[in-house]
Amino acid sequence: MTANYYSTDLTYDQAVDMAMSLADFERSANWPGHSFFHLERVQMLAQRLDDVDKAVPTVHVAGTKGKGSTCALITSILTQAGYRVGLFTSPHLHSVCERVRVGLEPISTTDYAALIEQIWPAVESVERDGKYGGVSFFEMLTALAMLHYRNIGADFQVLEVGMGGRLDSTNIVTPEVSVITSISLDHVNVLGDTIEKIATAKAGIIKDGVPCVVGPQAENDAMRVFKQVTQEQNSKMISTADTYTWEMGCSDIHGQDITLTGTDGTYRLRTPLLGDYQAENIATAVAATEVLIEKGYEIPKEAISAGVREVSWPGRFEVYHRSGKTIVADGAHNPYSVGRLVQNLRSYVEFDSVVLVYGALGGHSAIDMLSELSSLEPRVVAVHSRHPRSSHSSTIGDTIRDLGMNLVKQASTVSQGFKHALDIATENDLILCTGSLAVVAEVLEEIHGIEPEIYENLKGPRPRK
Repeated sequence: MTANYYSTDLTYDQAVDMAMSLADFERSANWPGHSFFHLERVQMLAQRLDDVDKAVPTVHVAGTKGKGSTCALITSILTQAGYRVGLFTSPHLHSVCERVRVGLEPISTTDYAALIEQIWPAVESVERDGKYGGVSFFEMLTALAMLHYRNIGADFQVLEVGMGGRLDSTNIVTPEVSVITSISLDHVNVLGDTIEKIATAKAGIIKDGVPCVVGPQAENDAMRVFKQVTQEQNSKMISTADTYTWEMGCSDIHGQDITLTGTDGTYRLRTPLLGDYQAENIATAVAATEVLIEKGYEIPKEAISAGVREVSWPGRFEVYHRSGKTIVADGAHNPYSVGRLVQNLRSYVEFDSVVLVYGALGGHSAIDMLSELSSLEPRVVAVHSRHPRSSHSSTIGDTIRDLGMNLVKQASTVSQGFKHALDIATENDLILCTGSLAVVAEVLEEIHGIEPEIYENLKGPRPRK
């Protein structure tokens, strides 16, 4: 795709430095609060780009758990149906290019650099002429993704909400269908400390007259909010739990079988995504697809089966074998997701005992996550990832000791901690790496020999042209 659409004299490193000179609250240790965030700012940016938010039919996905997997599933299904699909997600594991995909393939570094050069005059214009301050990194990247998908003539764009919903920069679109996956307590310092408050923030993506698919909810408070808001917005709500039933079939480390039954018949599906909770994500993705079918888009059942079978979403319950040891890497980063991970482990891998490589970002509930993991009686290696918001391994170590768990090492890096886990694990042990996607990313870099991007300019000055 690179040479067909863009040319630029800007190097990728220069483009990354320019982008990272914008305020990046996702990676910053300092959160500015809701007063900083204005949809007017990203709306102005979209207008400067000739209303780029209105250019491509959209599937808009919010939620606490499973939204990335659900986005990937919808993208894979639509791709198998013959559509050209843009996929915008966050965060990335190794390269910022992962956030802007066509199908499931990240854009090239050349495309990224050319898009930064293309969007930059509009970014500067909003800061200069607007009254809401400078564009943030995430706002810029949201508009950049939409710009790319318009440039290439995409048939759809699947947009994952970054955080919350109502004030998220993706929420300038009017989608074909809105999707809200399972809700649990997460980012409570920003979104609120109750399920009702968090659900209210997520429900901000529900638009007047736009159908909304709601995934299975563990809490009645969440569903009550979604029912109320869809009624207020004259939006048809499709409850995945009420519309579909599913049965789990055979499973191993390579995938699992799921039989999904809904109003349009039965799907017999195979997916490489592990965990029984993926059935909920698959049902939600299929529900969103069937809304698009009702709207007149041609998506054969064969494309649904193929999309579920061919999907790929790294960093979520991946199983590896290295040096005779079994490794599970999963980016679960809240207590509910960690609990579901613990429940699912023995369904896919056999082990005698667990060596846990654990690290978390500040603001995430390490105490509650580790409490869920304590039932495994693991030997724990506390690690500190490169992410600027990563909790220090000594802080994690204190929590581990307070919970009476077996702390065997406090490592200053994920690499150091992972190598120690490999050294002390026996052939019958499971090395479980979890707590944040940042930790999982660095584990995968060790396993696959991936060279990561290091961002030195997070707080640097805005480059001058």
